[in-house]
Amino acid sequence: MKKFKKFYVEITSVCNLACSFCPPTERKSKFISVEDFTHTLDQIQGHAEHIYFHVKGEPLLHPKLDQLLELSHEKGFKVNITTNGTLIHKNRHKLLNKPALRQMNFSLHSFDGHEGSTDKDGYVSGVLKFAKTLAEAGVLVSLRLWNLDKDNLINLDKDRNREILEMIQEEFELDYRIEEHFVRGKGIKLANRIYLNYEQEFEWPDLKEDEDEGKGFCHGLRNQAGVLSDGTVIPCCLDGEGVINLGNIHQNSFSDIIEGERAANLYDGFSRREVIEELCRKCGYRRRFD
Repeated sequence: MKKFKKFYVEITSVCNLACSFCPPTERKSKFISVEDFTHTLDQIQGHAEHIYFHVKGEPLLHPKLDQLLELSHEKGFKVNITTNGTLIHKNRHKLLNKPALRQMNFSLHSFDGHEGSTDKDGYVSGVLKFAKTLAEAGVLVSLRLWNLDKDNLINLDKDRNREILEMIQEEFELDYRIEEHFVRGKGIKLANRIYLNYEQEFEWPDLKEDEDEGKGFCHGLRNQAGVLSDGTVIPCCLDGEGVINLGNIHQNSFSDIIEGERAANLYDGFSRREVIEELCRKCGYRRRFD
């Protein structure tokens, strides 16, 4: 049975922000039902142990988030959640004391990425304090700044990062300046179970972009796969529109889908360092593995 290190289960395609770095979803707005979520978990049983509650959308918007976490625990899955962090005050009770919750990732760059954001101090402070609460409960926390420039610098010339870093330094009483410890490709441990991770800003792959030479490698369908909220199986978390539609788990079994012709062609192509799918040939993130 093929197993994946990362498996993405999109629980909603809806988001409460409109960030400049994240293209709007053209798919129909959807919140996965408890029944469909249960079916999804049954379909991927044995294929993954860690699941991620996102592809597109803001998972904390889901009205039955707590129930989805409880179902995940019942079926033996550990859950990672990536959130913009703006809704934690409304969802604390749904996240705490949930044994399935392994890690929460807070995209701190979302605040400045959304044009209508207000009260930066309140936003960052709320995230950092809740991060401490989660860590005390045994949950790993990643504070993300995924807006670095092409040279992988910390972008200190931009007030947005400087302000956030100063707030982090103060909250965790660091005796050093974070930028002085910046090392490309490595995060910084701020406290027990709490880390600051930074990454270069990337562009979502788009069929409208130019193709590259069609050579290279990707971990899609090797280390990761995903299922969108409507049941569409995708090879990686960057196929936010389900362009590489491998099949639907409400029509065929997941095991059959990932052994199907389209999935096999994509997988075998990358084994030869040949890029089969058009969307993959227009994916800048894939070039990081060249």
